[in-house]
Amino acid sequence: MAQHGTNAGTSILRQSKEVWAVAFACVVAFMGIGLVDPILPAIASELKATAAQTELLFTSYLLITGVMMFFTSWISSRIGAKKTLMIGLGFIVVFALLAALSGSVGAVIGFRAGWGLGNALFISTALSTIVGAASGGTSSAIVLYEAALGLGIAIGPLLGGLLGSLSWRGPFFGTSALMAIAFIAILVLLGKTDRADRVPTSFSAPFRALGNPALAILAAAALFYNIGFFTLLAWTPFALPEGTTAIQLGLIFFGWGLAVAVTSVWIAPLLTARLNRTTVLIVMLPLLAIDLVAAGLIAGTATGLIVCVIVGGLLLGILNTVLTESVMEATDLPRSVASSAYSGVRFLGGAVAPPLAAQLALWFGNEATPYFFAAGSVLLASILIAAGVRRLGRINEAAEGPLEEAEAIGTGEPA
Repeated sequence: MAQHGTNAGTSILRQSKEVWAVAFACVVAFMGIGLVDPILPAIASELKATAAQTELLFTSYLLITGVMMFFTSWISSRIGAKKTLMIGLGFIVVFALLAALSGSVGAVIGFRAGWGLGNALFISTALSTIVGAASGGTSSAIVLYEAALGLGIAIGPLLGGLLGSLSWRGPFFGTSALMAIAFIAILVLLGKTDRADRVPTSFSAPFRALGNPALAILAAAALFYNIGFFTLLAWTPFALPEGTTAIQLGLIFFGWGLAVAVTSVWIAPLLTARLNRTTVLIVMLPLLAIDLVAAGLIAGTATGLIVCVIVGGLLLGILNTVLTESVMEATDLPRSVASSAYSGVRFLGGAVAPPLAAQLALWFGNEATPYFFAAGSVLLASILIAAGVRRLGRINEAAEGPLEEAEAIGTGEPA
């Protein structure tokens, strides 16, 4: 981020081996966001699955990730960061490999759920671990985390497209191998004693947190917003013209990931430095709805949909960061508790959207309906924010430091 200053930029390479090990694992973990996008049509074809069945690859992954987000702070605050990271990475290694070896779409769906469990444990702990292990200063470690995150989001679809052009199993084998390397690196390089301070949280804390009106409004808005997010991400491979290759899909969503990364890291902080967070949300959510309507109007045409995907990525990057920054500031709750509660709810929207999009297309007999439905959902999110402005006044008062901004970016991405 711009406010980190030049010292952060010059010292970023002078981090300990511990920090580099976790940063590498972060790159691979965030690749999982868009990794399967380019191979969805291939999986549907090879495994004789419908679009709705194939979209459940997202649902099982996101549903388990969302449920686990309610409990990750409770787990990591008790067993420590290193054990939490290694358990998460271990799950990803095993379940990605099992997905690669599967012979039916049902098996892949089930193993993607295990993958989501691992990712929830890893992502929820990675930032605090990098900061706790930093030797070159907190700010430079955060810059490294942000760089790893952006790199993973952008590379995931590209790697999925390249390996997917060989076989739909390729991206799963690739992820398992890379995560195995990350597991070994953290096992060997990360110290036995966690250096990140942790205060044990109660099991019910995230559920009780949703009783806070401000957090409840933001979580509900994020649920409907995520329907728009994952309709654009998961339905577009099926809405593009038939014959679009895995490599072409990989390149398209590489552009999407790059757009998300750029605006989340650089543009969102610039906007919130000049405008209230509620204002940014109330403006950006309708713009995303317009983008989704445009996608519906030109569904089936390659060039138009590609433009909508890239523009959508630019808007999504801003919205992800600002929404989660808002969660961090909305209450007096510990950030880990607020983030767990918020993430658990919003991932439900991501879990519902992909199969619902496919079912809507089947019911209405066209590729446009899912986009129109998603646009309506995003508008509903905007209405919730606008109606709750008085309850959300606190999120406009405090300025975020670099640590809070990095946490917002990290927890704001659907991993």
